[in-house]
Order: sequence, then structure tokens, then C-alpha cells
Amino acid sequence: MLLKTAGILLVAASWISSALFAVYIVGFYLGNVPGHMAAWNSSLPKLYEEGTPHATWVMGVHLFTGAVLLLLGPIQLFAGIRDRFRVWHRWTGRLYVLAGFLTGLAGLSFVLMKGTVGGLPMDIGFGLYGALTTLAAVQTYRHAAGRRFDIHRRWAIRLYALAIGSWLYRMDYGFWLMLAGRVGHTETFEGWFDIVMAFFFYVPNLAMAEIYIRGLNKITRPVLQMLAALLLFVAVALIAVGTYYFMIFYWWPGITHQPIKG
Repeated sequence: MLLKTAGILLVAASWISSALFAVYIVGFYLGNVPGHMAAWNSSLPKLYEEGTPHATWVMGVHLFTGAVLLLLGPIQLFAGIRDRFRVWHRWTGRLYVLAGFLTGLAGLSFVLMKGTVGGLPMDIGFGLYGALTTLAAVQTYRHAAGRRFDIHRRWAIRLYALAIGSWLYRMDYGFWLMLAGRVGHTETFEGWFDIVMAFFFYVPNLAMAEIYIRGLNKITRPVLQMLAALLLFVAVALIAVGTYYFMIFYWWPGITHQPIKG
């Protein structure tokens, strides 16, 4: 019971935090489209450059569909909603996988068109992320269309694990900057920590998704259940602290177009 409660709290905390991040994406990035697009570079340099209009459009698609992906993911995975509202699940699921496909394809296209600020390691890490997200979206839809619902659900979990990567990328950097300052980080995102983060924001998520798919919910030994629950509660606490920090200093000022506090 304790492990189940911790799991529910973790999903709820992740959804609330990633949903707030999705609102920030729409409010900040798309809200700055009319005449203020250079503001995009405040979070990651070279997202917007006047000489690469096609890459800018591709990045806009990536950002918007990524926000849709973050908002719809948990709704698609909740068994209660899925089982009680099948028509709703089917149509929002189509939107979900379409958003996932466009997010991954647009992100990969951006990397191929102009590269990333961090050079080859970030190009590889972000390019692989885009390719995996595109693959997960295709597989999620393909197995649903083929009525292989068990396999479909596994790919839907993998797709959501990838979808929250952009949110975790910010959260991880936030915690690192609070605890370690700029150790391993450079303005050009070529430090050792930057290179690690080019992969770390989605590889552990996929690993956790595979663990869950293969039976994390089948843990029966009380000691292991307590340990797993404790780890999940710690994760909930970290997400809550990180969300508060980002809302106060970054997301809310970005949504309302106020100067960033930190």
C-alpha cells in the first residue's frame, strides 16, 4: 500500500510540475514569437538566429508539440481514465502520438539543420533523443492500430519517459547549479557536466521505464517495498522543491514576460 501511494504521488508531482513547464513553454517561447524571439536564447544559446529561419520554425514545432506531449501523457497512462473513457483515450491518444512524432522529428531535424550549441557530444545526445522519441511514437501508434494493446502500453510508457526529458533537463540543471554552482558547466555547454547531461536527461528515464514495465509493481518483500517507497518519496520531495524554485525564479517570470530573477 505504501509503495502504491508513493507511486501515485510521484506521478501526480511529475504531472503537475511538467504541466507547469508546458505552460511556461507556451507562455515564454511562443509568447515571444512576435518580435522578441532572441529571448529564446536565454535558456539555451543559438535556439534562435536570424540567418536560419527554417530551423527556427522547426524548433517552434518542437516546443509546441512537446508542450502537448507533457500535458497529455499522464492522462493517457491512467488506467481509470483509459478504461472508463475509451473513445476519449483513443482520440487523445492519436493526438498524443502525433505530438510525440512531431516533437522527435522536429528536434532531430533541428540538430541536422544547424547543430547544437554544445558541439558533437550534444549533437549526438540530442539527435538520439529525437530519433528515440520519433520511434516510440510510431511504435505506440502501430501496436495500438494492430490491437496489440500490451505492447502498445509498453511503448506509451517509453514515449512518456522520453517526453519528460525536456522538463528533467531543466530540473537537473537547476539542482546542479544550486548544489555545485557552475562546476562542469560552461557558457558554450561543452563542460564535462554538459556532456553528461546531453544523455542523462533521458537515458535514466528509459531505464526506469523498462524496470517498471518488467515488474517494479510486483515487488513483494516488505523490506524492498519500504526501500522503493522511500526512494519514491525522496523523488517527490525533490520534484516539489525543484518546481517551487523554477516557478518562482524562472517559469512564472517567463510566462508573464518579467525579468528572470536568478
